[in-house]
Amino acid sequence: MTGEHIIFLIVGAVTLLSALMVVTMRNLVHAALWLVATLFGVAIIYTLLNAGFLAVVQVVVYIGAIAILFIFAVMLTRRQAADTGVSVNKNWWAGALMAVLTFAGLAYLLQSWRGFSKTAAAIPSGFDAVNQLGEALTSPAGYVLPFEVASVLLLAALVGAVYLAFNKK
Repeated sequence: MTGEHIIFLIVGAVTLLSALMVVTMRNLVHAALWLVATLFGVAIIYTLLNAGFLAVVQVVVYIGAIAILFIFAVMLTRRQAADTGVSVNKNWWAGALMAVLTFAGLAYLLQSWRGFSKTAAAIPSGFDAVNQLGEALTSPAGYVLPFEVASVLLLAALVGAVYLAFNKK
């Protein structure tokens, strides 16, 4: 086992643990901070896979924009009153059972898949993934409309959070 494998296993375990903490935290701000740790772990895994561009996008877009926007929205819409009552659903076990069954079903389906034993094809010498991604995001025939709709939705969420945060006098 090489050092890269060991780093991958450690980062994968920490990422899974922090993802578990995201869904089990009672405090939303703490859950958002664990989400940042999870997304950072995914960025490290991208780096280990020699996908530097995706790692940078993961850090800049997901950690730098979306997770921080989520943290600000939680902080701005938080009421001064302390949390009262139990914040855990009474039927949490049904969700956990569905998650385990879904995982078992996927494992059963993938156990006979021959894709795990195949190696990837060689990348052609003139292939420029970053250029093709940029063209796909900005060309009218590509994903420019969903990209812009997502940015408008994020802006609307931020404006709504600021509106809710101000006290009405």
